[in-house]
Amino acid sequence: MLPFQEQIISDLLDDRNGGLVVVASGLPLSSLVASLLLLHHPSAGSFLLLSASEPQKSAISAALRRAAPDHTDPLPFPSDLPSDLPSHHRTALYASGAALYVTPRILVADLLTSRVPPSSVATLAVLNAHRLSDTSTEAFIARILHSYCPSTPIVAFSDCPHAMVSGFAKAERIMKSLFVRRLHLWPRFHVLVSSDLERTPPEVVDVRVPMSAAMKGIQDAILGAMDACLRELRRTNKVDVEDLTVENGLFKSFDEIVRRQLDPIWHTLGKKTKQLVSDLKTLRKLLDYLVRYDAVSYLKYLDTLRVSEGVRSMWIFADSSYKIFELAKRRVYQAVRADGTKISLDGKSTPSKKRRVNDKTKKESESGAPPNDADGRKVDANVGVMLEEVLEEAPKWKVLRDLLEEIEAERRKENHSEEGQTEVEDAGDLSDIVLVACKDEYSCLQLEDCILKGPHQVMRDEWEKYLLGKVELHSLRKRNKKRSQEPKGFGLLDGIVTAGSSDNTDPSSISKFENAALLAAASELRIPTNKDSVLEENNQSDGRRKGYKNTRVKKTSRKGKSMTGNPDFNFKTDQINTNENTSSRNNGAVGEPATGSMQNVQESSLENVCIDRSDIQVHAAESVPAASSQTKLLPPVQFYALDSDQQILNVLKPSVIIVYHPNMTFVREIEFYKAENPSKKLKVYFLFYEDSAEVQKFEASIRRENSAFESLIRQKSLMMIPVDQNGRCIGASTASETESIVLQNSLTRKAGGRMSQGRKLQVIVDMREFMSSLPNVLHLKGMHVIPVTLEVGDYVLSPMICVERKSIADLFQSFASGRLYHQVETMIRYYKMPVLLIEFSQDKSFSFQSTNDIGDDVSPTNIISKLSLLVLHFPRLRLVWSRNVHATAEIFASLKQNQDEPDESKAIRVGVPSEDGVVDNDVRAENYNTSAIEFLRRLPGVTDTNYRALMDGCKNLAELALLPVERLAELMGGQKAARTLKEFLDAKCPTLS
Repeated sequence: MLPFQEQIISDLLDDRNGGLVVVASGLPLSSLVASLLLLHHPSAGSFLLLSASEPQKSAISAALRRAAPDHTDPLPFPSDLPSDLPSHHRTALYASGAALYVTPRILVADLLTSRVPPSSVATLAVLNAHRLSDTSTEAFIARILHSYCPSTPIVAFSDCPHAMVSGFAKAERIMKSLFVRRLHLWPRFHVLVSSDLERTPPEVVDVRVPMSAAMKGIQDAILGAMDACLRELRRTNKVDVEDLTVENGLFKSFDEIVRRQLDPIWHTLGKKTKQLVSDLKTLRKLLDYLVRYDAVSYLKYLDTLRVSEGVRSMWIFADSSYKIFELAKRRVYQAVRADGTKISLDGKSTPSKKRRVNDKTKKESESGAPPNDADGRKVDANVGVMLEEVLEEAPKWKVLRDLLEEIEAERRKENHSEEGQTEVEDAGDLSDIVLVACKDEYSCLQLEDCILKGPHQVMRDEWEKYLLGKVELHSLRKRNKKRSQEPKGFGLLDGIVTAGSSDNTDPSSISKFENAALLAAASELRIPTNKDSVLEENNQSDGRRKGYKNTRVKKTSRKGKSMTGNPDFNFKTDQINTNENTSSRNNGAVGEPATGSMQNVQESSLENVCIDRSDIQVHAAESVPAASSQTKLLPPVQFYALDSDQQILNVLKPSVIIVYHPNMTFVREIEFYKAENPSKKLKVYFLFYEDSAEVQKFEASIRRENSAFESLIRQKSLMMIPVDQNGRCIGASTASETESIVLQNSLTRKAGGRMSQGRKLQVIVDMREFMSSLPNVLHLKGMHVIPVTLEVGDYVLSPMICVERKSIADLFQSFASGRLYHQVETMIRYYKMPVLLIEFSQDKSFSFQSTNDIGDDVSPTNIISKLSLLVLHFPRLRLVWSRNVHATAEIFASLKQNQDEPDESKAIRVGVPSEDGVVDNDVRAENYNTSAIEFLRRLPGVTDTNYRALMDGCKNLAELALLPVERLAELMGGQKAARTLKEFLDAKCPTLS
């Protein structure tokens, strides 16, 4: 361990109540947790870890192996506690004193049912503390532990400082909800952290790659469109102006900031404001994908945006959006005439020429493949337009190739000078691997193809896929046109497709001659059969997956100047420091095609790294005799996707790392890896696009983290937490609220119905409801929560009241699947007062939709119409509307007034038949024939007020048909209803004779 890590552990152990640790992004929390596990002894109790993700679990296990390589005793690897494990087995595991990964839902239920005694918990460790809130399940667990055993230490960890300052006093509220009093802040600029990480820094080479002119133009156009959208959003006066900057718009958290401010008034916003929020997200993706993917993939993504957002989007109609589409096409192809003059792709040629070209393009689709000119470019003989392929390669591709060749040349030179040998050094050492870190799996696969096939071939493959996609779309349009010529009915469902909408479905139908030229180019490609394409795809997939394990040692390079002699590249050598050599983790949504699961590939690579050693030796040995004067050898290369979150540095132990997509978290991991291995030589290359949004985002991420830590430091200096704090800051006192409800209940005219002062309110809660925050708030209000598995309802408040809780998203989903109808039907069958609780979110509007959107007619797609039909079908169903979980707790307390407490054993048996099919001690249900009851209620004259009397007066429907009118009138409470039913039962059935 490094000295600053030892100091963190020492600070945590000084306070017996634990604390909250916030470290800079990328500093390994797994090492801190592993140290606490090594210090834990089973005799003290169990060590419980909450909210750990799968990558964090694997990182903790790897950190345990590194921390105690010579440990004689078995290492305390935590084990998972599955939810399907029987309760007595879980109780035995809790009592064993082992380290366990527990989900919050299982642990809170075990604590409430006393399956785990609070005194048997030695330490509670909460990971990802920045995701906690006042009403989270982790806070519920901490309150239960603190109420029964206040001395239990609770330690919480977080490596997202910017998330800790996203709300009002969020850090302080998290500390009070976890009952901890100390906040430990460890930023990158901390004195101990800086001294440890900068004692033996790696050699750093900062490579600035110039962007192409088209890329610069697209970037400027996107930034201009973002600025225009932000200006329009400022005019609404609905959001904080300080947060609306282009720099903040580069991060995914910007969407959360805007939505957090607009959610309470979302139903009052117009369509324009809502679309501006969506457009900002789209523009951020476009800016990110510009420097991440190739030109053809970027154009393909733009084509999909034109189709999906072309009608409602606002940025696509801005002046700068035309430049985005125009330059993106020029990076891939250019339409020129036969004489060599270029044609503008915006379709702004003269009307006469445009009409002449369009008339001829109608015949072009029926003709064969167009001829080629002398230069081999594709020319349409009828139209006189040819397609000139540009296929601009990403500037970083060539730089990466040159870097790999330079690294291998330097290694050979060092080996020759030190050992006096011309052969390649044994490649079996994993330290010879060059690690290339990319953002996602798609980039890794594409860069691997660039090294194997060459950049030009990769662009050709992408271009062919793009053209084949155009052919498929064109054939689909032709089929739709044929169907529309002979319609069999009326409307879109019968095959009628208007010509305007059909033309708009083509993503690049700006001009017909351009589309015709693309189809002509696609017609020359060989379309493989299904069998061949499947075999080829499988072979490529197997080869790529194998390539993640093996290495690339030999490939003929393209002609060009070496990187060191090229004046276009600017090399800067410097040490890693806080201000220059960390980059942010990009969390943008991935919209690119993928060929496999990168995480599975990386996991298999990590597991079989020892087997790969022999593969590396074989490939390196085979590459030596094949070398010639015209080929250049490449070092072993391992591609790594940053999105996989795998701890790969300590497994591969690379000597050279190329950060293709700079990422702040990964850069910190490199610093920590070098600090742990001070004697190891490490060289790091950073590839940046000069004057790009990539650099701006890189620097902004560092400033954002530093400002977050500065804000936390100020909050810590002003934080007011009492020494004996007990979490009452979260809400009102539990005892006082219960007392007030009791007193209000006793103030009646007859002084009746007074509840006993000593009795505690009880609520039976379904186990599945512990995913929500309501059980936590109910416990906070002083109610006794009993977790059981319920077949009917979510909450049982009394023997007569059952509540089915629905959030807004769950309500829409339940209506769509029909599940809500069955749930309400079973509640009405078993309980006298069924309640449907519709609970809104606290930070969102208390409304389904705007008042202007509510219509007078019943619509099958309208949620209000669906609720109205539900209430009409089930008259006894009560609807309860709640603004948030705190309001729900108050509603439950008011509903429980003058009601008996629910029986746990009866609530569990409701809806569950016994072996002989009868439910004992049930209010209604299985003791009756439900099908016969439904048939009885639909008979003429039978209503909700008299059908129970009919059930009590006769045994079955056959006996009902034989009853006289007088007896029916006695049971049904009137002669009219009795005669109506008797006439219906005695009516003769019509015959065909």
